[in-house]
Amino acid sequence: MDRTAGKVMSMREAVAAFVHDGDTVSLEGFTHLVPTAAGHEIIRQGRRDLTVVRMTADIVVDQMLAAGCVTRLVSSFVGNSSAGSLGELRRRIEHADPEPLAYEEYSHYGMVCRYIAGAQRLPFHPLRSYAGSDLPGVNPGIRKVTSPYPAADGTVEEIYVVPPVNPDVTIIHAQRADRRGNTQIWGLTGIQAEAVYAAEKAVVVVEELVADEVVRADPNRTAVPAHAVDAVVVCPRGAHPSFAQGYYDRDNAFYRSWSAISKDPVRLREWLAEWVYGTADHAEYVAKLGEEFWASLAVGEALSGPVNYGRRL
Repeated sequence: MDRTAGKVMSMREAVAAFVHDGDTVSLEGFTHLVPTAAGHEIIRQGRRDLTVVRMTADIVVDQMLAAGCVTRLVSSFVGNSSAGSLGELRRRIEHADPEPLAYEEYSHYGMVCRYIAGAQRLPFHPLRSYAGSDLPGVNPGIRKVTSPYPAADGTVEEIYVVPPVNPDVTIIHAQRADRRGNTQIWGLTGIQAEAVYAAEKAVVVVEELVADEVVRADPNRTAVPAHAVDAVVVCPRGAHPSFAQGYYDRDNAFYRSWSAISKDPVRLREWLAEWVYGTADHAEYVAKLGEEFWASLAVGEALSGPVNYGRRL
């Protein structure tokens, strides 16, 4: 496949092509740019036995669990983004209800190191921050190795390491990309680039498709270059209920409501039936919420100034 040719697909096409039963799927986006619409399409297509890798496992993971898509979760945080709890995830972990969930836990920085090791095809990545932590006691993947270099005092040092993560596919959400997949992100950039490079395949979901000239005019915003991308999906408002910096705000009311929805298994499945299975795609989900709703999440302008990339005449 020519990884620099035009790669624009629908969400349905991209999930069908790159997400398969039994895959390890990374869904990354920190605080904003959460790939919610991609998670919903995975649910619609009935994927099963997935290992989901997501640093901050949140509402979209809870929804995929309730839909029966996920059997293993690799994460460094689980929760409803400071607004409550994740009912389905808690039932799985605390009571194996309706079935158990294999859960592999790391710290935030431990997950960052796993993505870096995966992106660089390293066998492991060292870090100091597990000293004094209980995590090595519950996760056998966190191990110690002997440093080949002496410590500052000349002694032999044992240091913690984490293994690489190499997903079958990474899916990220971003503000914009060109047709070849040069992807631009601003605001919180998270670990998306490393997650893409760590994966065998990568799908980028964007708010808008822009001309090549737009990307070339602002090259430092290109977090993920075209050669690392296999598919570009144009999906406006596809990060809801999270936000996309400069496009729409966070739906705080939905985050607050999710605890009550997910606490009740019947109510949670009714929500999925109406808002995911009951919509053909994300465009229909967006239309169902209505323009008055989206107007309430509108953002004003806070423009970033132009810079001069000039060269000698």
